[in-house]
Amino acid sequence: MIELGVNIDHVATLRQARRTYEPDPVWAAVEAQLGGADGITVHLREDRRHIQDADVERLKQITQIKLNLEMAATDEMVGIACRLKPEMAMLVPEGRHEITTEGGLDVVAQESRLRDVVARLADAGIVTSVFIDAELPQIEAAARIGARVCEIHTGPYAHAFYAQGRDAEVPAVLAELEKVRRAGVAIRQAGMRFNAGHALNYSNVQPIARLAGVRELHIGHAIVSRAVFVGLREAVQEMKQLMREAAEQGE
Repeated sequence: MIELGVNIDHVATLRQARRTYEPDPVWAAVEAQLGGADGITVHLREDRRHIQDADVERLKQITQIKLNLEMAATDEMVGIACRLKPEMAMLVPEGRHEITTEGGLDVVAQESRLRDVVARLADAGIVTSVFIDAELPQIEAAARIGARVCEIHTGPYAHAFYAQGRDAEVPAVLAELEKVRRAGVAIRQAGMRFNAGHALNYSNVQPIARLAGVRELHIGHAIVSRAVFVGLREAVQEMKQLMREAAEQGE
């Protein structure tokens, strides 16, 4: 059954805007869990622009669902992950100049380094995911370094969907969706888990959720944005309902 990982980074963004103690991302994680989230995702960035080290520590202690730690493949972050032992660590590219993650990790170009990182995380009992573009060479490299999960970057699909008037049937959108579908097939054939995420929202999520074999979608900004109007618990429930309806149609 398809699962929903809720990214709560932007609850922390709101808190850090005032350099205060509220809203608390840990409270958000509890609300997301009560709304039906299967996991919580946070990105501990090198510049600590939103999530802080203490947040990750408290989330690991308090949440009762899977914790997915997004992180750059740096010695600092690997050390933090090995100490806190989240259920999954997702390796992502990272730059201080970017507003959000702008593309997939180039596994091909960093294969030797990333193989070592994955091995260190595996020794600590942590499942490693890589956030990559829907490209076969990246999938093949992910398998070679020992990643157990590939999360396909759905940003190009989401941007095409928006640019084409939110019409899921126009050729440009279908072409991007097909790239994600083919990537999913290759991931599963390589023996890895097929996840997806980035820029998914209440309008564009269902075509992705219908894809065969997709195990988990990671969604944050859209859910936190909707929570401003309906509350986080309701926002998570609505997203999960859309995903499950689509997944059942795709079976």
